[in-house]
Amino acid sequence: MHGTVDLADNTNLDAARERANSLALSDYDPGNPELFKTDTFWPYFDRLRREDPVHYCKDSMFGPYWSITRYNDIMDIETNHSVFSSAASLGGITIRDVPPDLRRESFIAMDQPRHSAQRKTVAPMFTPTHLDDLATNIRKRSTECLDNLPRGEVFDWVDKVSIELTTQMLAVLFDFPWEDRRKLTRWSDVATTLPGAGGLVATEDERQAELMECAGYFARLWKERSSQPPKSDLLSMMAHSDATRNMDPKNFLGNLILLIVGGNDTTRNTLSGSIYALSKHPEQYRKLKENPALIDSFVPEVIRWQTPLAHMRRTALADYEFRGRQIKKGDKVVMWYVSGNRDEEAIEKPYEFLIDRARPRTHISFGFGIHRCVGLRLAELQLKIIWEEILKRFDTIEVVDEPQRVYSSFIKGYETLPVRIAA
Repeated sequence: MHGTVDLADNTNLDAARERANSLALSDYDPGNPELFKTDTFWPYFDRLRREDPVHYCKDSMFGPYWSITRYNDIMDIETNHSVFSSAASLGGITIRDVPPDLRRESFIAMDQPRHSAQRKTVAPMFTPTHLDDLATNIRKRSTECLDNLPRGEVFDWVDKVSIELTTQMLAVLFDFPWEDRRKLTRWSDVATTLPGAGGLVATEDERQAELMECAGYFARLWKERSSQPPKSDLLSMMAHSDATRNMDPKNFLGNLILLIVGGNDTTRNTLSGSIYALSKHPEQYRKLKENPALIDSFVPEVIRWQTPLAHMRRTALADYEFRGRQIKKGDKVVMWYVSGNRDEEAIEKPYEFLIDRARPRTHISFGFGIHRCVGLRLAELQLKIIWEEILKRFDTIEVVDEPQRVYSSFIKGYETLPVRIAA
């Protein structure tokens, strides 16, 4: 991996650090998507962890919210379900409130006991036996994708590899019509984007129209699956389970979007992030080439380093004192995974990318507790297999320019990543 670009991002970061240190903490709005688009949010979280780890932002484009920035504090909020709710009816799991009439339950945006009943329905997809079956499939598709990459010319890794492979995987998981698989990518992006001029969708109405198209498409597939004997795809599992077969349309679409976004964004952005990370740390790529067994610790390290979902949000069900701060009933509480994964008190040398880290699974990218990502083993498996195949083929993948990043403080991802593989 060769990095060819460094100066621009260092200058940006220096300016951001200066601004972060001179701004009054009371004026901090770490959830501003512009900071994520420009990759300049780091110094803000560094200062919050040091000086104001439970921070209140009184005004932002998302309204007022609390920021929880330290690893262990995030763990405490994440496991305190009696006070901090994920329920869609209260606004759900993102810093951006969904308008009340558009709120859709999914098992991640749902509290106990219903949460576990719905989650259990899809859990068999991720058992070791089933993952073994999927592994063969992943390897076959990875080799085809990598063997068809252009040599000696610049191409977009995000589109050709990250999106293609994760979308193929989703199509397999849902047993979704192959020729329409890119619809899944589109629906995932539309579900999480911030509407606005020049964006993926200009207005909330446009977004809802596309999501209704998604619901209609899946409703037809659901009808087919429920009239057939049970099979091992996610739709069939849900159609034949007592906990999910009678979901109302909102809960149905909510769970679909959760599974599509969960299966798409996290793996896709970590796969792009892995190429970018190694281009920044060529000595780590040499280490990996010399000892491919390090893939086992490289994968969780890159998931920590990337943190594909920057945050999860909860809503306070009661007044609650936390670390000396008074959180009020109804307050929005944002757990910044991206900050917890750089917390010096929990992780040694958190800013370093070390593929042979002693405890690489000490990270919070998948959440913690009952809402921990149900597909995390599959995400790790995909990354592991794809990297085994990359190492067999390519001496270097050269990143030729800085990536374009997503305008979002929820999805921490890449729109484009231009690379070249030597001819």
